Amino acid sequence: MSDGLAISLIAAAGAGAVGVVGLLLVPLLRRLSVRVAFAVVAVVAVGGFVAGLLGAANAMFLSDHDFGVVLLVCAVAGLVSVGFAVLVAVPVVRGTQRVREAARSLGVTGEYDAPARPPTTELQGLSHELEVAADRLARSRERADAAEKARRELVAWVSHDLRTPLASLRAMAEALEDDLVADPDRYHRQMRVEVDRAAALVDDLFALSRIHADTLRLDVAPVDVGDLVSDALAVAEPLSAERGVRLGGSSQPGLVLPGDVRHLQRVLGNLLANAIRHTDGGREVTVAARGDGTDVVLTVADGCGGIPDVDMAGLFDAGLGLGIVRGVVQAHDGQVTVRNADDGCVFELRLPDGSATA
Repeated sequence: MSDGLAISLIAAAGAGAVGVVGLLLVPLLRRLSVRVAFAVVAVVAVGGFVAGLLGAANAMFLSDHDFGVVLLVCAVAGLVSVGFAVLVAVPVVRGTQRVREAARSLGVTGEYDAPARPPTTELQGLSHELEVAADRLARSRERADAAEKARRELVAWVSHDLRTPLASLRAMAEALEDDLVADPDRYHRQMRVEVDRAAALVDDLFALSRIHADTLRLDVAPVDVGDLVSDALAVAEPLSAERGVRLGGSSQPGLVLPGDVRHLQRVLGNLLANAIRHTDGGREVTVAARGDGTDVVLTVADGCGGIPDVDMAGLFDAGLGLGIVRGVVQAHDGQVTVRNADDGCVFELRLPDGSATA
């Protein structure tokens, strides 16, 4: 074996021995801070070099003086190298601490204050992932808040809208029980009307719950808008006659849109019923349909006297009927708006006629 190979093997053995010791320390590093871990890594690296150099020097049979010089040089160079390694690690340690503190604030406040320019690619990637997680958490919190708000509104709507038919049913039932009714058949018919009214409210409740849960399913087919308008007017006729409100309607010929006719009938029915209830007797509620580019525009105009500006923004959150109108129209990729006009207000539905995607 040549002298060079022998010395190389000795140097490798010395450095390898220190490296094995470093590997044995790895489990302990998991319990230490990043600063101490960097210091241990630097010591192992420098120690391996020094051990290999000293082993090679000893194998070369240097004099005691020369070996002492080599030992001194290794000690000084090793200490200086470890010191600089620790200094180089300081920005990385500080960056790690900043990311850790920001992650802790994410867990406490739900907000992530991303540190500026993390010192390594890995920390930059970690910071970015935490930022994405914070954004997702914020959106989830918004959805949860919206769901809770919708739940409270739903309870309020149900308690408000069911109170009238239930109170009427109770009063009529008590009157029948006490034999205070001259015409029981008329009371029975009225009770049936109130039961149907309560059942309709429950149907609206289920429809709105499906809308809020994003589980509303549409049976889409071509809908003749003229038939949709005429059918809605026919259904609303008894209520308008009872209230003394005139009904009028018109539709541009040949209008067809893709949609669920049953849900669209409910939308127009809710708007017409709402308009009739808020219009004084002797005045008129009108429905009109026209084409506008790739949209079909349906309007319901009443004589309610107008809506105060302060109530306009939250109008579609004010009851089951208008909440269903908004949800169904949005499920058809449409828009619904309301504005004051003359001595009343106008609800406008804008629904795509399907030609843009044909």
